[in-house]
Amino acid sequence: MQTEPIIAGKFTGRLYESSKGIWERSHRHPFLQELKAGTLDPAKFIFYLKQDYVYLIDYAKMFAYGSIKANDLHTMGKFSQLCHSILNVEMGLHRQYAERFGVTREELESTEPSPTTIAYTKYLLDVAAHGSLAEVAAAVLPCMWSYREIGVLFAEAPGALDHPLYRDWILMYSSEEFGELTNWCIGIMDELAEALPEPELARLEQHFIMASKLEYLFWDMAYREEEWPV
Repeated sequence: MQTEPIIAGKFTGRLYESSKGIWERSHRHPFLQELKAGTLDPAKFIFYLKQDYVYLIDYAKMFAYGSIKANDLHTMGKFSQLCHSILNVEMGLHRQYAERFGVTREELESTEPSPTTIAYTKYLLDVAAHGSLAEVAAAVLPCMWSYREIGVLFAEAPGALDHPLYRDWILMYSSEEFGELTNWCIGIMDELAEALPEPELARLEQHFIMASKLEYLFWDMAYREEEWPV
């Protein structure tokens, strides 16, 4: 299976190295290992889909912020394209999956966010509301880039695409289209970081690392089917 290669630049290479250990730990998490093997409990996957659905609503807003903060039409358009992709492609896939289990769109949209989901989305939106375009890019990049890496690795794993329940999920994130969008996000991150002083680069790196940690916690939350305490 041919996939769009990921091309990291100087600063994004630094970001990747700074979070590599966190990403590797995510890859080893039982949720992803069992998904790859096709043995993940469908109830856990549906719990993940519901939480990811409400997460994506706020994640899409991040790209709307990107359009607002952009200084040129091309960048505005690309962030709008990413917002469209989330709202109409990724979330569409979630709806299709949920239908297999008798979960309606209304149920998805009425899902109560878990504590971890709220912690993640509110962190992102706080960065977007108060930060620069570069900070928006740094905060959103771990989700897209790590999903791309997981999708490609899983697509290449023997037997992973043989499981009918999770095959489409893997194909989504290993697709050429998703790879192109990921590469654009990586490229704009490097472009925005160019010539910034070290204190600002360090702040961008902190956002990237924090979002990577929250990505790990999201997988863990889904596996535990985390609920609010009664």
